[in-house]
Amino acid sequence: MSAQAVLYGIKNCDTVRKARQWLESHGVPYVFHDYRVDGMAAVPLEVWVEALGWDVLLNRASTTFRGLDAAEKTDLTPVRALALMKANPTLIKRPVLDWAGHVQVGFKPEQYAGLFDKK
Repeated sequence: MSAQAVLYGIKNCDTVRKARQWLESHGVPYVFHDYRVDGMAAVPLEVWVEALGWDVLLNRASTTFRGLDAAEKTDLTPVRALALMKANPTLIKRPVLDWAGHVQVGFKPEQYAGLFDKK
């Protein structure tokens, strides 16, 4: 996990846009990593799964998840879920914020304010 904030997601996601706007309006320097543009090679997905659990990261409400074959969705294990998220980055809940030893999934202004100590 890096000292500089890294925001992971997809640029056309509304929640990612809100998180980016919050970071910018509060003067928080960050790097944005777009799964589709920048790929998955540099995404510390295994670290996130270890820290948060695969079930926190896997977006079962996504269109991508609903479109998977029934066999792919049943009897998920950490290994299978990790492989699915690597193959289909839109299965990862977003955004994921990685900063100063903290990983957070999703965006709520009050959580970001508390994390960055900006009110």
